[in-house]
Amino acid sequence: MDELNVTYITLGGHVEVDKFRYVYFFIMFIAYILILCSNSIIVYLIWVHQNLHEPMYIFIAALLVNSVVYSTNIYPKLLFDFLSEKQIISYSACLFQFQIFYSLGISEFLLLSAMAYDRYVSICKPLQYPNIMTKTTVSIFLLFAWLLPACHLAVQTILSSEAKLCDLTLKGIFCNNSIYKLQCETSRVITIFGIVILLDLSILPMLFIIFTYTKIFIVTYRSCRKVRKKVADTCLPHLMVLISFSFLFAYDVIIARVQSNFLKTARLIMMLQIILYHPLFNPLIYGLKMKEISKHLKRLFCSAKGI
Repeated sequence: MDELNVTYITLGGHVEVDKFRYVYFFIMFIAYILILCSNSIIVYLIWVHQNLHEPMYIFIAALLVNSVVYSTNIYPKLLFDFLSEKQIISYSACLFQFQIFYSLGISEFLLLSAMAYDRYVSICKPLQYPNIMTKTTVSIFLLFAWLLPACHLAVQTILSSEAKLCDLTLKGIFCNNSIYKLQCETSRVITIFGIVILLDLSILPMLFIIFTYTKIFIVTYRSCRKVRKKVADTCLPHLMVLISFSFLFAYDVIIARVQSNFLKTARLIMMLQIILYHPLFNPLIYGLKMKEISKHLKRLFCSAKGI
């Protein structure tokens, strides 16, 4: 659809919206509120409590802020679509959603890499930890994690904005890498740049994380039980988040590549899992598994009950 020189894309991944629109809206609205509240509460606790002003907790707060922005990029538009007669989005808005979706997704890998390095220095080089993990170092890691993916993806987005479209129906409920299926032909530059992004910002950080935790486990295997317990308490939540996110990241790639072979309902369920699980999983893991955060959470809820 083309109005006043604005190209509109139909989001064709919805299933029986007319019949279940209010059910969809209610479920996703509750999910969005839970995501906002659960992530924001932990970020608030890290912000106000001095003993949580450590690199590890700052990186956790950054991950949770990522989850809030990531969800806000998807949910409001999705909720609006459930109540609309037509599920459409302008191509420029679609590209913007694509940019934010993948910038934040890739920054998650970089933040998890920074967390892995922080744990490595803390456990393997404890005496040097205060000199290595300074406020400046943490700030650089955060800027690097957010700006590098955004700059890389900006190139993909600009190249896609200039591509000619032969299809105006996206087989999805939000704009992910399925947008390439709309283009008459995918530019070789886009393909090459996509491979570079995959290697530089996903696979290499993943290998770095695996290498770092391997070193940590080798060191702790030779240490006393107290050190092993400390490692289990601090590293296990990071690994659980990494495994969860890696599966969902692979899931997203699979959907885009083989989506034509899936039933529409199966494709919808898969896409909902991508935007539901991880933003809800992160605060649950860090809230329950990180001892200091869990302590502050209990105090917060106990004081709330006492009011």
